[in-house]
Amino acid sequence: MNALTFNGESLVLRPSGALWWPTERLLCVSDLHLGKAERMARRGGALVPPYECDETLERLDAEISAMAPRRVICLGDSFDDGPAEHGLSEAHRMWIARMMAGRDWVWIAGNHDPGPVRLGGEHLAEVRLGGLVFRHIAEADAAPGEVSGHYHPKARLAGSRRPCFLTDGCRLILPAFGSYTGGMDADAPEILALLRPPMKAVLTGPTPVVFPIGP
Repeated sequence: MNALTFNGESLVLRPSGALWWPTERLLCVSDLHLGKAERMARRGGALVPPYECDETLERLDAEISAMAPRRVICLGDSFDDGPAEHGLSEAHRMWIARMMAGRDWVWIAGNHDPGPVRLGGEHLAEVRLGGLVFRHIAEADAAPGEVSGHYHPKARLAGSRRPCFLTDGCRLILPAFGSYTGGMDADAPEILALLRPPMKAVLTGPTPVVFPIGP
C-alpha cells in the first residue's frame, strides 16, 4: 500500500484500487460497473464471462473485512447502467446487504447509473468531508481536495498496462474497482487537461509502483 498526504489529509492507496482514509475509517471505491456482463448480453454486445459481479464483490468484501470501515463511499457507476441493478441476483443483493450492514454507505451518482435506488444507503451527487470532496467526474474548476473516478486510468510499465491512481496533489483520480472495466491511458488528453505538473501515477497491485506522468 502507498501513503499519501492529500490536501492536508493522510490517505492510503490500497493495492486493490480502493482508497482508505484512516482517521475517518472511510473506504472509497469507484466504478464497480456491476452487471456489465448482463448489460452487454442484453444489448447484443460482445459476451464476457458472467463472473464479473462475483469477482468485484469478492474484492470489495475482502477490503471491508481487512479495513472494517465505518463508512463506504461508492464513487459512481456502481452499476453498468440503470437496468443492471434490476438484473442483480438475489444472492448478490444479499451479499451487498451484508457488506452494508452496520456502516454508513453512500452511493454517488455516476454517468452510467443514478445510483442503485432499490438498495439501502444514501444516494448523493457528491460528499464533502473535511478537506475532501468525493464526486464521480472531476470538475474543471474544482478546489483542491477533489477525489473522483470515471476515467478508469491505466498506466503502462515494462510492457504491462495496469490500473492506477493519478494525482497532482490537488486532485486524486481513482482506478476502476470493477472487473472487466477497461481503462483510459493515464496520459490521455482528457486526463492531462485536468491535472497540473508534477503529476504521478501509483499502480495497483501487491507492489505499488510510483512514477511521473505527463510532459
